[in-house]
Amino acid sequence: MSTPFRERNPVPIGAAGLLLIALVLVLAFNVSSLALIGGGDQYQAAFSEAGGLLKGDDVRIAGVKVGKVESVELAGSHVEVDFKVTEPVRFGRETGASVRMKTLLGQKYLALEPAGSGQLKQGTEIPLDRTVSSYDIVNAFSDLASTAESIDTDQLAKSLTTLATEFRDSPPQVKGALSGLTRLSNTVASRDDELKRLLASANSVSGTIAQRNKAVESILKDADLLMVELNARRDAIHTLFTNTSAMAQQITGLVRDNRADLKPALDQLTQVLAVLQKHERDLGDTIAAMAPFTRLFANVLGNGRWFDTYIENLTTPAELRGGK
Repeated sequence: MSTPFRERNPVPIGAAGLLLIALVLVLAFNVSSLALIGGGDQYQAAFSEAGGLLKGDDVRIAGVKVGKVESVELAGSHVEVDFKVTEPVRFGRETGASVRMKTLLGQKYLALEPAGSGQLKQGTEIPLDRTVSSYDIVNAFSDLASTAESIDTDQLAKSLTTLATEFRDSPPQVKGALSGLTRLSNTVASRDDELKRLLASANSVSGTIAQRNKAVESILKDADLLMVELNARRDAIHTLFTNTSAMAQQITGLVRDNRADLKPALDQLTQVLAVLQKHERDLGDTIAAMAPFTRLFANVLGNGRWFDTYIENLTTPAELRGGK
């Protein structure tokens, strides 16, 4: 006959329960390392430079997220990127990789470019000749501005014009293309200063964005938190608007119901204000004239529940009484 649960020794039961809880916690903190849940396949890629790629960035194929970057470390003369593919996708043995721009704020991701037959073996490293590093947008604008400044636009226009002249007997399609190039070069030459200012401004804007990257990210995160909070309090805000509308309707109804009583009172108040305004100067003179009286009255009665006063010649002085 089995022993009832209440009569069993609680010590082994408690120990088993604690052991089970500890095991669950260990599995929860290492869930990403489990083969069946979050393991995935490990790969490496060698880049000439990191290009702003960070641990935790996305790994994507054709724009679809299939994993994440595990680490970015310097390995001699190149950078070694370890990444994990967690989705069941296939990409050939000649697959390449590149670092691409995810947002205008500079966030990057690792793009896999499937190529070849079969499936890239787990643990394989994509070599340098099949990887492309990211080209930073700030550097791109800087290089563009520098290159544009060094171009002799007048000479370029003359060269293209000469080229179009030499090909004047060419087929219509070629002549049309060269004529378009000539017009383009003339337009570039005529807007040389404007283009330089535009590129310089673009360079300045990109530099400012790069310097304020953290601030812009913080603003976007705060805005996201604000929208989340507003969405969470949608019902409360709706109730507030509804109650405000109801209160406005009640006040409108109250004014309408008491309009007959309020109008005579407001008319009388208007008449009183008109009289006061008409005698404004007289009231001012009266207040000025009452000032001395008010001051003396306050001195007499302002010390408590009695009054202080002085009456002159109420009694005969002592020296006069002694002389009689």
